[in-house]
Amino acid sequence: MELEAAKMIGAGLATIALAGVGVGIGNIFGNFVSAAARNPAAVPNVFGYVLLGFALTEAIALFALLIAFLILFT
Repeated sequence: MELEAAKMIGAGLATIALAGVGVGIGNIFGNFVSAAARNPAAVPNVFGYVLLGFALTEAIALFALLIAFLILFT
């Protein structure tokens, strides 16, 4: 009984990282929109870096979700 409760608490703590990922993705795209409004000519040069930042941030979310599932189902 205590082990199941500990698993639930651990999985909940592991998913706290998803809130940080949401903030990070919002910052990435918010700053991109701001930069694109200031200098539209630079958008093709910067967009690749935006996608790279998004992919790396999303990878952190997937890693946190994987850890939560490992805690729950092992």
